[in-house]
Amino acid sequence: MKPKAVYAFIKPAHDAHTIGIQSASSLLRDCGYLVITADDKIEKALSHFADESARHDIISWLRANGVNRLGLTYRLDKEDALKIFGYLLEELKRERMLRHQGGPIDAIFFGGLPESCQMVEKKFSGLVRCFQGGESAHDTLLTMGVPEEEIPAEMLEVNQYDLNREKFAKEIIDKNEYKNLNPHDDNDYFGYGSRSDRIEKRLSAVKEEVYGKRPLVRAHVGPYTSGQKHKEAIDECIDWIKKLANSGFLDILSLGTSQLSQSNFGEDWTGMNNGGGVPVNSPEEYIELYEASRPMLIRTYAGTKNISELAHIYENTINISWHAMSLWWFNRLDGRGPYTLYQSLNEQIKAIRYVAKTGKPFEANVSHHFSFRGADDITYIVSVYLAAKLAKKLGIKTFILQNMLNTPSSTWGVQDLAKSKVMLRLIRSLEDKNFRVLLQPRAGLDYFVADPFKAKVQLSAISCLMDDIESENNNSPELIHVVSYSEASHLATPDIINESIQITLYTLQKYRQAKQYGLVDKMSKNSEVIERETKLYQDAKQLINFLEKTITDLYSAEGFYTIFSAGFLPVPYLWNETEEFANAINWQTKSIRGAMTVIDKYDLPMSMDERIELARINLKDAERALSRQL
Repeated sequence: MKPKAVYAFIKPAHDAHTIGIQSASSLLRDCGYLVITADDKIEKALSHFADESARHDIISWLRANGVNRLGLTYRLDKEDALKIFGYLLEELKRERMLRHQGGPIDAIFFGGLPESCQMVEKKFSGLVRCFQGGESAHDTLLTMGVPEEEIPAEMLEVNQYDLNREKFAKEIIDKNEYKNLNPHDDNDYFGYGSRSDRIEKRLSAVKEEVYGKRPLVRAHVGPYTSGQKHKEAIDECIDWIKKLANSGFLDILSLGTSQLSQSNFGEDWTGMNNGGGVPVNSPEEYIELYEASRPMLIRTYAGTKNISELAHIYENTINISWHAMSLWWFNRLDGRGPYTLYQSLNEQIKAIRYVAKTGKPFEANVSHHFSFRGADDITYIVSVYLAAKLAKKLGIKTFILQNMLNTPSSTWGVQDLAKSKVMLRLIRSLEDKNFRVLLQPRAGLDYFVADPFKAKVQLSAISCLMDDIESENNNSPELIHVVSYSEASHLATPDIINESIQITLYTLQKYRQAKQYGLVDKMSKNSEVIERETKLYQDAKQLINFLEKTITDLYSAEGFYTIFSAGFLPVPYLWNETEEFANAINWQTKSIRGAMTVIDKYDLPMSMDERIELARINLKDAERALSRQL
């Protein structure tokens, strides 16, 4: 029998986009293939692609791992994408690594934005197969050279609820009536758009309409072009912000700053890669952006270094509407920051205490970062519950629950509903007069296709799912993070952002109307959702109860480090710090009927009893690892 090909995936260190690689890796592994992903050293080598010694390191890595099929992803600037791919391909040719030269590599793939793919395909026609994002599992695997007979049948199943939402959404986009939706006028309260304005005031000001209250809308804004001068980039962002402010659709502007703004704020950036995003590097620039954004609320990414200091700056410059942190993430674990996991947890907890003193809301940007690394649905739920309870203990009064749907993209809608309902049930149990929870769903990063019409249908369809999370409450969700329909193809301009908001809000109106008239199913009574919700709740509660009884001072940096290190929150696709966190990685997960599940050695769902016991055995190792951090 012919041995199966070995696949390898690589991206530059300065490109933080990993979800495409994770998705492709998961599909290939489910078909029985060995998949290698580049470690930090090799990612850095690709970032320095013009350096011959760096390219030599990549070739040595490919040879050492016996790689036959190589995938490269880059979702930032198109010109840079062409250079990186070109340099790597020429090095492969020079080292006679390609199959037609007698070498081991018989296929090369490139994943990037549509324009990048077009440029790469045009210049290297016949040598590369490109992925723009949003391809089906079936098409992805066939393009990657997996024979039809090796693709598991269950991977191709489609859920009826998803088909129903798609049909409903297509009718909305076909009719084009959403473009008649007008901007909101919920601005008749004292302090609107001023430095005393708050998210809680905006929520109170939203008017009750026939089909309930509209959610406040947040959208990501971060224009940047490779090679752009610093002032040009800031000025372009100011121009975009003013357009959005004047149009009146957007409530909360989420400023997409450069990775350097988060990790090296106020420093000299000479020779450093931007990594995409607005290159804000001074308090004065933040003030300029704040003034341009009137009367919108505004927020931005937390720092990955000097986290508390940056939180202070955000308060004093942009009057940040709420703070968001990722606790286990945005450090050395994912290559997004300089701190170790333990240092990062300590710094973030210190920053959350400061946020509590300001009275501002706090968002735990947690669950989907676990999902990006292969975590199962229980980990998705439990990780954010732990974050919410920590926030409450630290004095946070308003907790914003970000819920990224379609993550991974193989997730069925009924599974997203069950997962979301359990998450809300657990976290709302923490509510009292001093602690309030606001739901903020969003579409997944890997959800949209590049085709604009199909992407608009997807945006409308996911808006229906958001409304079904608490389907009996027409005032839920309170917030929506609108991911623009151009996510898979190009950066969303102000016009695209506004149109995406119109699609989202108009769909909610029509979907609520359809539910009232019995034209669509009431998902609160769906047996598949109820059955899955019951099982998820039981397992999540069992794990939470065990952790709270077993781990000393669970809600602390030490506690969170320990449970991660022992493997209570599995991340089988973690790339960095793999030696220190081997017990967190040493799990297998699989998508089964649209749900991410931990599986045993027989490829069957693992019971929570067995899972807890396997991680419990690692507690001594985790405690020793923690002692080395102290």
